[in-house]
Amino acid sequence: MTPATKSNYATSMAIIAFLFFIFGFVTWINGPLIFYVKLAFRLDTDSKAFLVTTAFYMAYFFLALPSSWILQRTNMKRGMALGLLVMAIGTFVFGTFATHRNYSLALTGLFIIGSGLSLLQTASNPYVSILGPIESAAKRISIMGICNKTAGILSPILLSLFVLKGINKLEEKVNTAPSEQAKEAILNDFASKVYVPYLVMAVILLALALWILRSSLPEIKGSEANVAQEGSSQKNKTSIFQFPHLWLGAVCIFVYVGVEVMAGDAIGIYGKGFGIPTDQTKYFTSFTLGAMLLGYIAGLASIPKYISQQKALTVSAILGILFTAGAFLTSNYISVGFVAALGFANAMMWPSIFPLAINRLGKFTEKGAAILIMGIVGGAIIPKAFASLKEHYNFQTVFFALMIPCYFYILYYSIKGYKAGMK
Repeated sequence: MTPATKSNYATSMAIIAFLFFIFGFVTWINGPLIFYVKLAFRLDTDSKAFLVTTAFYMAYFFLALPSSWILQRTNMKRGMALGLLVMAIGTFVFGTFATHRNYSLALTGLFIIGSGLSLLQTASNPYVSILGPIESAAKRISIMGICNKTAGILSPILLSLFVLKGINKLEEKVNTAPSEQAKEAILNDFASKVYVPYLVMAVILLALALWILRSSLPEIKGSEANVAQEGSSQKNKTSIFQFPHLWLGAVCIFVYVGVEVMAGDAIGIYGKGFGIPTDQTKYFTSFTLGAMLLGYIAGLASIPKYISQQKALTVSAILGILFTAGAFLTSNYISVGFVAALGFANAMMWPSIFPLAINRLGKFTEKGAAILIMGIVGGAIIPKAFASLKEHYNFQTVFFALMIPCYFYILYYSIKGYKAGMK
């Protein structure tokens, strides 16, 4: 087994799986957090509330390339530990300033969390891809995805139980408060509920950073592990710009993360468009992630034994198109069900796109991974576009118009784009 030996392969997989669980928990808490900030900060539009996802995912665009430079100096193991440390700082900043109802600085905390995740993902995703044969990378990433989405199912539920419990009644209480001072007192008490959960998260992330540094996680060099096959012209490449399949893959990551966040974080706001109460919609993110979990299990069982990772991507894109059409043509809970089902369609996209896009990059693996991580900014732009446009147009029409082109591009990449420049 290359590049990891059989003796340390299982240990390495377990450590990375736990990391994926952690950043799944931190990432997917953003869905119900949108409801939290809209009430706590008295925001008058969903577009302002969606700055939660904008601040969080924009960090990937700005920090991915610097992350690759950091990793070249620290190596992947210390880079992962540093990423966890930055995330710990970000969770502390968010919890502190959300409690004080300072929206700008609370968003800064989310940006810092996203920055730490950018470093962590720039290291961990290529690490998993090249820990074993590249042909079975989607299977390994599926295992990581199961851990990630299990955490993602839990985080909205826990935030809803400890912070958002009885939010409908709280909204009514704020609206019927006899004075502005009374409203502020209610909201100050509500906002403070987020402090302890985020402080606990900060302590856990700090402890994990120290644990990673002392762990037996082996070092893997992308330039040595992810090389082209013998005799391939890929060995003669001298620039990252000579890999068109990588750049097309970065666009694919952009649209994929956009539709993933739309199906996961925006599903609650989508449901409210039908008049479904907040006490129900705050849990909808968990339904999407439950569907994703099923998709990962299906991928784990079928790739590469029964289906290649590129074929899995093709099937996933087609399902995305069909489920989006289903959401558009139906209404209420059935339409929301189709949006949640997009989680199943989306599940195998990242595990398929990432290894296809970094395949044969050799010495450019770390930089190529950073370029792909930059594509995660799609999670900042596409959902924000949805939140803004739905204020002027029918929300189902906007959802359909944004999602369908994305899935068609993913379909193109799965059929032709991943082979661009390959010989």
